[in-house]
Amino acid sequence: MLNDLDRKDRDDRLSELVRYCLISSALDLNLYQEYDVKRGLRESNGKGVLTGLTEISDVVAYTSVEGKKVPIDGELYFQGYDVKELIRGFKERRFNFEEATYLLLFGELPNKKQLHEFIDLLGQYRELPSKFVRDVIMKAPSANIMNGLQKSVLTLYSYDDNPDDTSIPNVLRQSLTLIATMPLISVYGYQAYQHYHNDKSLVIRYPKPELSTAENILRMMRDDGAYTELEARVLDICLVIHAEHGGGNNSSFTTHVVSSTGTDTYSAVAASLGSLKGPKHGGANLKVENMFSDIKEHVPDWSDENALRDYLQKIINKEAFDGSGLIYGMGHAVYTLSDPRAVILKEYARSLSEEKELQEEFHLYESVERIASELLTSHKKLSKPICCNVDFYSGFVYSMLGIPTQLFTPIFAIARISGWCAHRMEELVNGGKIIRPAYKYVGHHKEYCELNDRNW
Repeated sequence: MLNDLDRKDRDDRLSELVRYCLISSALDLNLYQEYDVKRGLRESNGKGVLTGLTEISDVVAYTSVEGKKVPIDGELYFQGYDVKELIRGFKERRFNFEEATYLLLFGELPNKKQLHEFIDLLGQYRELPSKFVRDVIMKAPSANIMNGLQKSVLTLYSYDDNPDDTSIPNVLRQSLTLIATMPLISVYGYQAYQHYHNDKSLVIRYPKPELSTAENILRMMRDDGAYTELEARVLDICLVIHAEHGGGNNSSFTTHVVSSTGTDTYSAVAASLGSLKGPKHGGANLKVENMFSDIKEHVPDWSDENALRDYLQKIINKEAFDGSGLIYGMGHAVYTLSDPRAVILKEYARSLSEEKELQEEFHLYESVERIASELLTSHKKLSKPICCNVDFYSGFVYSMLGIPTQLFTPIFAIARISGWCAHRMEELVNGGKIIRPAYKYVGHHKEYCELNDRNW
């Protein structure tokens, strides 16, 4: 063990290396324009650079009128089916994430027999290897459950008799296993952390194969295992609308990039989990919830729209909250008039707020959504409005469901893995070339200098 003096010496050396790192890593940002680099794989107008083709889902925000792009209310399609129509059609049954997963993986809606058999199959896969919970999940549980998910997914490789086979039958088996067990790994990871680090009672409840994914999540997560039908229904809708969002989102693109190397399914999914963890992607709804906590602290009268407007303006001016100038949950890279997922989720948030008697809080979200859109449109001098995205209401919904903040992003992963697996199989079936974009070297070539001659 290092003593205090040695530890200080080590930290001082590290600080000096950090200084070198910052200097060596900084680029002249003007070079991006000089070489017409598409930063973030975006055109100058914000549109994504076309890097691939997919039939899995379509994200639509514009229509063409006389050759000009005209913004429309956002539309999202799974395998050609409008998600809003799917949600309406789902009302005849209670739970539908499994049906959405079938559609994403196999390209068509199942008939009753196919759906029943698929749900039964997922139920059979919804179990972890013997002693896996004890030997993997319970050992060194992570404060960020997403890191625990990555560890568990990578470790499942060791329990697979045929882990490196990238044939579609084998990848489909692995995909169904991961889709079915992701809820278990997530909830158990949270329970383990709470037990070992926060001295909470350890509750490990096994799933019931006859229950839906949403029902099993609530049953395993809650101490008493109880939930209302509306709670499970709302969580199910959350899973559906988060299951897929085009091949260009960061984590799905990561799936394509990593799968193009020919690596195994567990490595590909672990990489996608790492992408989703980022606060600019899957972690955004937690940022929204933190922002609303800050708003409530500084604007106690939620009905005072002038006070709300003034405080939101301070956030935009970088004078409040985290100083970023961002109103989290507002704006989207593709959608302009509306995010269809947010439109759907907002109505379920309204219903759930009535059951929970949290209508005033729901109205606060509505007010912030409306006022923030006005302020941001004016601040950015835009001719088109800024809409809220799916993250704006999802954190509020999860909070009403009693889902701890540590599970916000894992819930996203539980849903999005269906899309990732569909994209992985699409890449393997249609791929061939490793995805390798180009980077321009803008440094300087240097003459090698012998160690004893380095006088700097």
